Amino acid sequence: MARVYVAIGGNVEPERWFPVAARELRRRFPGARFSSCYRNPAQGFVGADFYNAVAGFDTDASVDDVLAQCHAIEELCGRRRDDPKWAPRIMDIDLLLYGEHVADTASYRLPRPDLLRRSFMLRPLAEIAGDLHHPSSGREIADHWRELAREPHELEPLPLDLNV
Repeated sequence: MARVYVAIGGNVEPERWFPVAARELRRRFPGARFSSCYRNPAQGFVGADFYNAVAGFDTDASVDDVLAQCHAIEELCGRRRDDPKWAPRIMDIDLLLYGEHVADTASYRLPRPDLLRRSFMLRPLAEIAGDLHHPSSGREIADHWRELAREPHELEPLPLDLNV
């Protein structure tokens, strides 16, 4: 059984699609729990603010199966796999950590390489798994967040509760 963490992000009708994605993650991965939701400006392009959160769950599914389920949820929300990378998103679910697994394949890299540099992933992860040790650095996620949090980040907590 692996403890898995995924980031959830979107800036196209996020109030509509985040509850759908959360419901589907709970259905496909019973026991999934969610961080708070945060709003932050789009990065890499000009667009509406993004909503972001992190979900954690235990699973026996393989990395490839988890990725396939995440892609299926994205598609259920209306995302197309050929959408441009730096553009508005209905739903984006990214695999951050899969237990202690470290990999660099054509399909994925674990742990997610930009996790420790992206406040919109790191802060919600630290909220629900602060004492977790990052598989590559060996340091606690909360320590990484404290270090990154010294820099200014535009993260606004939102009242959207995905744990209901």
